[in-house]
Amino acid sequence: MSDSNRHPLFIPLIVLGGLVEGFGLAYSQMARPEIVLSFLQLDDLGLLLVMFGAALVIAIAIFIGTAFLDRAPLTGDRYTRRMKSMDKYVIIGGTIFGVGWGVSGMCPGACYASLGIGNYQILWGIAGMFIGAYAQGYWRALRSKNAEGGVALAND
Repeated sequence: MSDSNRHPLFIPLIVLGGLVEGFGLAYSQMARPEIVLSFLQLDDLGLLLVMFGAALVIAIAIFIGTAFLDRAPLTGDRYTRRMKSMDKYVIIGGTIFGVGWGVSGMCPGACYASLGIGNYQILWGIAGMFIGAYAQGYWRALRSKNAEGGVALAND
Protein backbone atom coordinates (compact mmCIF):
# COMPACT_ATOMS: atom_id res chain seq x y z
CA MET A 1 0.00 0.00 0.00
CA SER A 2 1.36 3.43 -0.86
CA ASP A 3 2.08 6.02 1.82
CA SER A 4 -0.75 8.23 0.54
CA ASN A 5 -3.32 5.45 1.18
CA ARG A 6 -2.31 4.82 4.78
CA HIS A 7 -4.69 5.49 7.62
CA PRO A 8 -4.37 9.10 8.91
CA LEU A 9 -3.42 7.81 12.38
CA PHE A 10 -0.49 5.74 11.06
CA ILE A 11 2.29 8.28 11.75
CA PRO A 12 0.88 9.54 15.09
CA LEU A 13 0.61 5.95 16.34
CA ILE A 14 4.16 5.18 15.22
CA VAL A 15 5.36 8.24 17.16
CA LEU A 16 3.29 7.22 20.19
CA GLY A 17 4.75 3.70 20.03
CA GLY A 18 8.26 5.15 19.87
CA LEU A 19 7.56 7.36 22.87
CA VAL A 20 6.28 4.43 24.90
CA GLU A 21 9.22 2.26 23.86
CA GLY A 22 11.76 4.98 24.66
CA PHE A 23 10.19 5.60 28.06
CA GLY A 24 10.21 1.88 28.81
CA LEU A 25 13.84 1.47 27.77
CA ALA A 26 14.89 4.43 29.91
CA TYR A 27 12.75 3.35 32.87
CA SER A 28 14.15 -0.20 32.77
CA GLN A 29 17.67 1.28 32.49
CA MET A 30 18.24 -0.68 29.29
CA ALA A 31 19.33 2.63 27.72
CA ARG A 32 22.45 2.64 29.92
CA PRO A 33 25.38 0.76 28.29
CA GLU A 34 26.87 -0.19 31.67
CA ILE A 35 23.61 -1.95 32.61
CA VAL A 36 23.52 -3.77 29.27
CA LEU A 37 27.16 -4.87 29.74
CA SER A 38 26.28 -6.12 33.22
CA PHE A 39 23.46 -8.13 31.65
CA LEU A 40 25.74 -9.54 28.93
CA GLN A 41 28.24 -10.60 31.61
CA LEU A 42 25.39 -12.43 33.40
CA ASP A 43 25.76 -10.20 36.48
CA ASP A 44 22.31 -8.57 36.19
CA LEU A 45 19.64 -10.70 34.58
CA GLY A 46 16.85 -8.17 35.21
CA LEU A 47 16.88 -7.20 31.56
CA LEU A 48 15.69 -10.70 30.72
CA LEU A 49 12.39 -9.67 32.32
CA VAL A 50 12.30 -6.53 30.17
CA MET A 51 12.86 -8.51 26.98
CA PHE A 52 10.45 -11.26 28.04
CA GLY A 53 7.76 -8.68 28.83
CA ALA A 54 8.21 -7.02 25.44
CA ALA A 55 8.14 -10.35 23.62
CA LEU A 56 5.00 -11.42 25.49
CA VAL A 57 3.13 -8.21 24.65
CA ILE A 58 4.02 -8.38 20.95
CA ALA A 59 3.20 -12.11 20.78
CA ILE A 60 -0.26 -11.46 22.18
CA ALA A 61 -0.80 -8.54 19.79
CA ILE A 62 0.28 -10.62 16.79
CA PHE A 63 -1.88 -13.57 17.86
CA ILE A 64 -4.97 -11.40 18.31
CA GLY A 65 -4.32 -9.39 15.16
CA THR A 66 -3.85 -12.37 12.91
CA ALA A 67 -6.69 -14.37 14.49
CA PHE A 68 -9.35 -11.70 14.04
CA LEU A 69 -8.14 -9.49 11.20
CA ASP A 70 -7.07 -10.38 7.68
CA ARG A 71 -5.26 -7.06 7.17
CA ALA A 72 -3.28 -4.66 9.32
CA PRO A 73 -5.68 -1.92 10.43
CA LEU A 74 -3.45 1.08 9.73
CA THR A 75 -1.66 0.00 6.55
CA GLY A 76 -4.19 -2.29 4.95
CA ASP A 77 -1.41 -4.78 4.18
CA ARG A 78 -2.16 -8.50 4.44
CA TYR A 79 -0.61 -10.38 7.33
CA THR A 80 2.11 -12.65 6.00
CA ARG A 81 5.05 -14.49 7.48
CA ARG A 82 8.51 -13.93 6.16
CA MET A 83 10.39 -17.16 6.39
CA LYS A 84 14.12 -16.54 6.49
CA SER A 85 16.13 -19.69 6.13
CA MET A 86 19.12 -20.26 8.37
CA ASP A 87 22.14 -19.75 6.17
CA LYS A 88 25.75 -18.68 6.57
CA TYR A 89 24.83 -15.00 6.24
CA VAL A 90 22.45 -15.18 9.21
CA ILE A 91 25.07 -16.94 11.33
CA ILE A 92 27.98 -14.69 10.33
CA GLY A 93 25.92 -11.49 10.55
CA GLY A 94 24.49 -12.49 13.92
CA THR A 95 27.96 -13.25 15.22
CA ILE A 96 29.34 -9.91 14.04
CA PHE A 97 26.31 -8.12 15.54
CA GLY A 98 26.78 -9.95 18.85
CA VAL A 99 30.47 -9.09 19.05
CA GLY A 100 29.71 -5.43 18.39
CA TRP A 101 26.95 -5.42 21.00
CA GLY A 102 29.15 -7.18 23.55
CA VAL A 103 32.18 -4.94 23.00
CA SER A 104 30.21 -1.69 23.08
CA GLY A 105 27.42 -2.60 25.48
CA MET A 106 25.07 -0.77 23.15
CA CYS A 107 21.78 -2.41 22.27
CA PRO A 108 21.05 -0.74 18.91
CA GLY A 109 17.46 0.19 19.72
CA ALA A 110 18.35 1.43 23.18
CA CYS A 111 21.04 3.74 21.79
CA TYR A 112 18.42 6.22 20.67
CA ALA A 113 16.69 6.09 24.06
CA SER A 114 20.09 6.66 25.63
CA LEU A 115 20.23 10.03 23.88
CA GLY A 116 16.98 10.89 25.65
CA ILE A 117 18.54 10.38 29.06
CA GLY A 118 21.41 12.70 28.17
CA ASN A 119 24.06 10.20 27.10
CA TYR A 120 25.32 12.20 24.12
CA GLN A 121 28.59 10.24 23.94
CA ILE A 122 26.48 7.40 22.55
CA LEU A 123 26.48 9.35 19.27
CA TRP A 124 29.94 7.86 18.60
CA GLY A 125 28.47 4.38 18.79
CA ILE A 126 25.48 5.33 16.65
CA ALA A 127 27.85 6.83 14.07
CA GLY A 128 29.81 3.57 14.11
CA MET A 129 26.61 1.58 13.49
CA PHE A 130 25.69 3.78 10.53
CA ILE A 131 29.19 3.56 9.07
CA GLY A 132 29.23 -0.24 9.55
CA ALA A 133 25.81 -0.62 7.91
CA TYR A 134 26.85 1.62 5.03
CA ALA A 135 30.11 -0.32 4.56
CA GLN A 136 28.18 -3.61 4.48
CA GLY A 137 25.71 -2.21 1.94
CA TYR A 138 28.56 -0.89 -0.20
CA TRP A 139 30.34 -4.25 0.03
CA ARG A 140 27.14 -6.11 -0.94
CA ALA A 141 26.53 -3.79 -3.92
CA LEU A 142 30.14 -4.23 -5.06
CA ARG A 143 29.85 -8.03 -4.80
CA SER A 144 26.58 -7.96 -6.73
CA LYS A 145 28.10 -5.78 -9.45
CA ASN A 146 31.11 -8.12 -9.73
CA ALA A 147 28.82 -11.15 -9.93
CA GLU A 148 26.82 -9.57 -12.76
CA GLY A 149 30.03 -8.82 -14.64
CA GLY A 150 31.04 -12.46 -14.58
CA VAL A 151 33.86 -12.01 -12.08
CA ALA A 152 34.20 -15.05 -9.84
CA LEU A 153 33.69 -14.28 -6.18
CA ALA A 154 35.82 -15.91 -3.54
CA ASN A 155 34.15 -17.21 -0.38
CA ASP A 156 30.75 -17.80 -2.01
